[in-house]
Amino acid sequence: QHYYITNNLSSRRLTRVRSSPKMPTSHQLFYEPISGHAFNGDLSQIVVSNSSPLTHVMKKGADGKYAEGHVLDQHLERVTSVDWAPKSNRIVTCAGDRNAYVWNFQEETGTWIPCLVLLRINRAATTVRWSPAEDRFAVGSGARLLSVCYFDPENNWWVSKHIKKPIRSTILSVDWHPSNHLIAVGSCDFKCRVFSAALKEMTDKPQTSLWMPKLSKFGTLLAEFDSNNGWVHGVKFSPSGNLLAWVAHDSSVNLVNSANLEKVHTVLTSNLPYMCLLWLSEACFVAAGHNMAPDLYYGSDDGIVFGSKLDVKKEKASTGNMSAMARFQKLDVQGSTETEGTTLTTTHANCITEIRSIGTANNKVTKFSTSGKDGQVVVWEVDSICSAIAGLKI
Repeated sequence: QHYYITNNLSSRRLTRVRSSPKMPTSHQLFYEPISGHAFNGDLSQIVVSNSSPLTHVMKKGADGKYAEGHVLDQHLERVTSVDWAPKSNRIVTCAGDRNAYVWNFQEETGTWIPCLVLLRINRAATTVRWSPAEDRFAVGSGARLLSVCYFDPENNWWVSKHIKKPIRSTILSVDWHPSNHLIAVGSCDFKCRVFSAALKEMTDKPQTSLWMPKLSKFGTLLAEFDSNNGWVHGVKFSPSGNLLAWVAHDSSVNLVNSANLEKVHTVLTSNLPYMCLLWLSEACFVAAGHNMAPDLYYGSDDGIVFGSKLDVKKEKASTGNMSAMARFQKLDVQGSTETEGTTLTTTHANCITEIRSIGTANNKVTKFSTSGKDGQVVVWEVDSICSAIAGLKI
């Protein structure tokens, strides 16, 4: 049995860690920063953009490693975000060339065929996400507007409707409500907003909810939160859709319950800013960013409580009984007396920019993936994390 120093709910203390915990699976796909990644339904393929105009569709081999299968090369500028609809097996990409494409796989030719998306924006597209029903997707951009796109069968292309007011800056993150008719937006004007995204062109029949007490037309602002002093990097609805959490560049973690939109819980952490987050269950979520490791938080009506760091590492060998001669020998060989600060203690070697749920059971996430500026995609098993850290509940 080993002991590691980890953060706990109430204080910093030694937490017992069981022997030989299963480490997260790391895939070094590129040496350039990864701007977006997404898996298909059975996790046999992954689509990745490596901060270039190319998007790579990679297949999992018998050895468990991913190798390049297809290259999607329609964009002219850096691809900023990708998403894969697992049920319909469609990929959507957006880029700095102000365009987006929906890619459909043709079994006959074994190739991915692009379909044009009419975004009608004059600034770079920054983020894209499929809706839960996979019949539409949302594209955020630097044009200070949100494009909600749906398919037009008459012209065989995807068209968009815009949500403009009161967005005043670049959109950095979007997330769909489980109902398929609401969407949360985080932007550079320090605000998190919730809009109605019901489309009459799709014959939507939205239901009233705590977020939308009365039926509202497309683009109606339902809620706006300005509790931050920094860009809103990530937003996420809980599995039920009743809770909304977001992270901002002021190193804050925020939470609001749709039953009481006036009360926003905000925690200013001592960490570097988080870039993304993901709900693991209705009671807890994981956030990651410039600290290069995912952190667990518990959220409820009472507020936000830090749970634990999930990237458990081995204990550093003790130097308390080192003799004077051994210390001088170490100084002579290494040129310094301490190596702390020069060796990474995290699985990721740079900022984590995206978290994806890739496995669920009973409305809880059982497996999730992270990608970042180190070119890695790391797969985390929730059961392995819980078995490695005694007393951890997710």
